[in-house]
Amino acid sequence: MPSSPPSSTPFSAHPVPYSIDSPDMRRAGRELLSLALIDARNHTLHLLSLCENVWGSVELPAVAAYAEGEEGVASPVWMAGHVGWFSEWWIARNTQRAFGADCPARPTRLAAIDPNADDWWNPTQRAPDTRWLPDLPDLSQTKAYLLETLESTLELLEHAAETDAGLYFYRLALFYEDLCGEQLVVTAQALGLPLGIEQTPTSVTREPLLVPATTWELGLPDAGFVFAQELGGDRIEVPEFEIDAQPITWSQFIEFVDDGGYDASALWHPEGWRWLNAQVEGRRAPRYVEQIGGARHGSGGSVLQRRFGTTVRAAGQQSAVHLSWWEADAWARWAGRRVATEVEWEIAAHTAARRGFRWSDVQEWTAGTLQPWVGFKADPWSAGSAFDPVPAFGQARVLRGASFATRARLRSDKRRDFAAPGRDDGFFGFRTCAV
Repeated sequence: MPSSPPSSTPFSAHPVPYSIDSPDMRRAGRELLSLALIDARNHTLHLLSLCENVWGSVELPAVAAYAEGEEGVASPVWMAGHVGWFSEWWIARNTQRAFGADCPARPTRLAAIDPNADDWWNPTQRAPDTRWLPDLPDLSQTKAYLLETLESTLELLEHAAETDAGLYFYRLALFYEDLCGEQLVVTAQALGLPLGIEQTPTSVTREPLLVPATTWELGLPDAGFVFAQELGGDRIEVPEFEIDAQPITWSQFIEFVDDGGYDASALWHPEGWRWLNAQVEGRRAPRYVEQIGGARHGSGGSVLQRRFGTTVRAAGQQSAVHLSWWEADAWARWAGRRVATEVEWEIAAHTAARRGFRWSDVQEWTAGTLQPWVGFKADPWSAGSAFDPVPAFGQARVLRGASFATRARLRSDKRRDFAAPGRDDGFFGFRTCAV
């Protein structure tokens, strides 16, 4: 264990972000971090208020009953309280926060603002199936806790060292809250809570793009803050490839459904076929889809999908969404193509944007499994959490890109996320490459 905080690169040595919405907030100093932390907390409170307007009761009996049928769906009130707890756990209560990424995973901690905070919001002490119970704080108590923990964080930030180590946990608290905000939107979709979010506008579809061979550096050197799965890097020789200019659209996916893709076991990875047949009522369409098909009749087909509690008709040019990796892989096999690799995706996003490469509709599955990059090391905070990549290595699939639910400062062509291949609750889609 280090005996004193490490020396760290001063913030002034890094490119300065121009706004709190910039992906360069990973390098932000105290002033912009303070503004961004306030913005993130306001966003959490805003999402919580939107949910409150729908359910109208802090006890949420109807919503809680519905959630029992939606595996893994946590109470939005619990999730919001957990965000406040997380910042207090790693900043105000962490006596060794100045060590930054070199902080021990179990630092010496001070008492919480509320003596019950750990029992209420520590995910290792509050099992998922107990996060709807009435013993938790109500909405007004949770909001008060969120404001109190934010005030504490901002006071401590004023005196933090202007170094990567000194600001590590403040940057972590910011991006963690952004991730949880994204998950709150996913939860609202699962629970059918209308948030007043408009559908993504349709865009012109373009032909696949040819990208020349290159040598590419994966990773985020000198980023200031990175998530564990982004630590380290890799240098890869990539041959010429052809990649879709946009994620697979509903019109393209309808053809797969009409052609019996959900009943053709030869198109599916064996684990994917088992996953498919384990779904409720032998599902034969993506999650939340109530009706899909009709491309054979010359109309281009149609999709009726539940969106935040309302059934809407999706435009054929919109990106297909709420797809698992297994469905992406099966579609690619059916089409005689393959799911794009993460390095191909990143190269195209970085070099082909002016030629029509579009990547802000959905988070996108990529081929292969999540693997650590050269130089990977575990960080002090993610072990044992849903964001811990270590048990996911070799199992989870990498996600790239962003959806409408992603905060602007997380929208980067370098961001590396991951999920189990059977996850389809997120706003996930995919694109393919020529074989």
